Amino acid sequence: MDALNSTNLSIPLIQIALLLIMSTAALIFGRIRLALIFNYCFILYWSYILNMDAIRETGQAVTSKFTFLYFGFGFIIVMLTLVGFFSQND
Repeated sequence: MDALNSTNLSIPLIQIALLLIMSTAALIFGRIRLALIFNYCFILYWSYILNMDAIRETGQAVTSKFTFLYFGFGFIIVMLTLVGFFSQND
């Protein structure tokens, strides 16, 4: 837990602005689930892919079992959300 508390993660401002624009547009058009999936995908990207070097510096293994489980469950959630998008009739 010490490694997580002492790690400084950086997120580019342009990506935060892009997420804000995409989420706002989805919410304006009434696509709440689409806005949630945008946020989820950005967080998944920011947590491991963008800050992989910072995680390595703290001594954490980047390709540990936890990483594969994290991305596995994340991928399953994204797939279930997409199935939900296509199966719902508005």
